[in-house]
Amino acid sequence: MLKIATCQMTSGSNLYENLEEAERLIKRAAKSGCNLVCLPESFSLMPRGRQDVLASAEKMGEGLVQEKMSSLAKNLGLWIVAGSIALFSEEKDHVTNTCLVYDPFGELACRYDKIHLFCYHNEQERYDESSLYSRGKDPMSFVLPLDNGTDIKVGLAICYDLRFPGLFRHLNTPDLIVIPSAFTATTGRAHWETLIRARAIENLCYVCAPAQAGITSDGRAFWGHSISVDCWGKVLGEMGASESGLIITELDPRFIEQVRDNLPALDNRVIYD
Repeated sequence: MLKIATCQMTSGSNLYENLEEAERLIKRAAKSGCNLVCLPESFSLMPRGRQDVLASAEKMGEGLVQEKMSSLAKNLGLWIVAGSIALFSEEKDHVTNTCLVYDPFGELACRYDKIHLFCYHNEQERYDESSLYSRGKDPMSFVLPLDNGTDIKVGLAICYDLRFPGLFRHLNTPDLIVIPSAFTATTGRAHWETLIRARAIENLCYVCAPAQAGITSDGRAFWGHSISVDCWGKVLGEMGASESGLIITELDPRFIEQVRDNLPALDNRVIYD
């Protein structure tokens, strides 16, 4: 079994306080016997604006946040999907929104740069991530070996990626998809659970989506409702709209095998040009 902690946070503009909260949740997960901990998008900093993002961005392989996540993974002997942080981009005055994965030795196991950049506006809200973030190019996954010799293939996506099912097909049949998110309350209320369950059902895999919750100091409202879903689309655990905490769930490789054997939809796919 793979025991997973899906964490929910209400990150603010103080990086040190956010890292303390992330560390508290990771250590709580470790005490509960989890071997994989998943943090939300922008877990280390919920910026108030563009300058906050640029000022806090790190170089790949350097920086306080990366050092902290690597150290915790090594000291606690578990895998950490470190939500997302801003890394310097080759594009001037831009950063990447990057999910980094650390193995139980504290080594970097995978890097995924968010491909789909959020764009939305109504009379009250306006978002255009492309004005600050450089788009990633490649779908990414990694293999997490269990003690019994079973390999779990884990695909990565970030928030707005959830709306683009083609990305998940390019992950080539993962057993688990982790989707660190900061869904707005507006879009989350309408679409969050439906999209999460759809990605699990159509890929016949587990999905864990750690999310930002609550309202920021500048009035942005996040949907929260971090969720874990199995490969039949059943919700295994879900949090509320505002609290910090974690959901602990177990992934059963035998159940994935059984579902895919009973419903061979992945083998029945037709590839269209």
